[in-house]
Amino acid sequence: MRRALATDISSESRLSYGDSPTNLTATITEPGPTTEHGIAITDLQPFTKYYYSVGTSTQTLAGADPDHFFVTSPSVGSLQHVRIWAIGDSGYNTPKSAEVKNEYLNFAGNHPADVFLMLGDNAYGQGTDNQVTVGLFNNYEDIVRNTVLWPTPGNHDFAGVPESSDPATETGPYYEAFELPTQAEVGGVASGTETYYSFDYANIHFVSINILSIPIMPGSTLSNWIAADLASTNQDWVIVYLHYPSYSRGGRDSDTSYFMVQVREWINPILEQGGADLVLAGHSHTYERSKLIDGHYGVAATLTPANVLDPGDGDPLGDGPYLKPAGRTPHSGTVYVVNGVGENAHADGGALDHPIMVTSFELEGSLVVDVTGGVLNANFVSRYGDILDSFSIQKSVALPSLRAGPVGALILLIAWFGARARRRVRATEFTSR
Repeated sequence: MRRALATDISSESRLSYGDSPTNLTATITEPGPTTEHGIAITDLQPFTKYYYSVGTSTQTLAGADPDHFFVTSPSVGSLQHVRIWAIGDSGYNTPKSAEVKNEYLNFAGNHPADVFLMLGDNAYGQGTDNQVTVGLFNNYEDIVRNTVLWPTPGNHDFAGVPESSDPATETGPYYEAFELPTQAEVGGVASGTETYYSFDYANIHFVSINILSIPIMPGSTLSNWIAADLASTNQDWVIVYLHYPSYSRGGRDSDTSYFMVQVREWINPILEQGGADLVLAGHSHTYERSKLIDGHYGVAATLTPANVLDPGDGDPLGDGPYLKPAGRTPHSGTVYVVNGVGENAHADGGALDHPIMVTSFELEGSLVVDVTGGVLNANFVSRYGDILDSFSIQKSVALPSLRAGPVGALILLIAWFGARARRRVRATEFTSR
């Protein structure tokens, strides 16, 4: 969920929407005045495209054209093709971040993401209002006008300076930039805070976790909420995202990095008991992707064969996809991804040799995840347009009725394998040390 508009001058807030750019028949006006404009809309139809405009009663500031629209979420539990775009540590507006975005758009083609995830450090270097505007909204203006952005904060978003955001008081640019669910408005269990939350989209349950400046030990409010939230969902898939990874041998070493150790020892047992399928993180400015694992809560050297439920690469064109039982099954295996390369991958001196990882490298790019019923396919797309990692998780879920029907499903699979064959290069070409 994202802010509708921020203005330099205080004014009222006016939103008009309808089924075409020239038929914006519904209008909501909030008297204001304010510079941070957000309007709640109720009684929308599921999985429906609406066009919109924003402004005041006397002036339209944006919209009323084919480029300004949004699509509402589908019914909870529905089986259809869902595309997720995930980027981390992307908070500089530079040519590299533009290349990452543009290559994602090239890969996505006629099916841009339904869900946009940011994995923290969304605005460098202190998360000030100007940095949020330049590094986030100006950077992704053409995407966020249509696609709901679901963020998780990073250490640079909560930098601890007066101009950045404070999770204790829930004030500052991060909280002004987003309207996030606190009362389970879009699924899950109410968190009572915008600092961490969950939501449902089709047959996927998403959980956004923050561990900065709040207690996270066992028995804490956060830990209890995560456990309750995961226990409550009946969704086919659970995708968790946060800033600090549990496992990394990039510039940050998860054996010794304080917050990463805490996540691994205190949060991972809850996630795996709750049946989490995929955990996405940033912070390390690397891309690292694990095998299907469970129960590894110590340093890298303590990994045992029992922790690796499938030692393969998870690639349908390699060792084959990771297989899991249907639904939310405790300790049935989780894939962990470090994806902190939205803008600033660089050689921080890490060995890139964590034993749970299938692949590790330093190059800017982003992760595209496609979920279709009981199949999850993921591709890392570099800023040069190469697919440097691919993996799949398959569950025993009924085949979906796609937007384009069974023929659409076949076309989707052909296109996915065709793109792999045309564009993939060996990740080892980009692996450091």
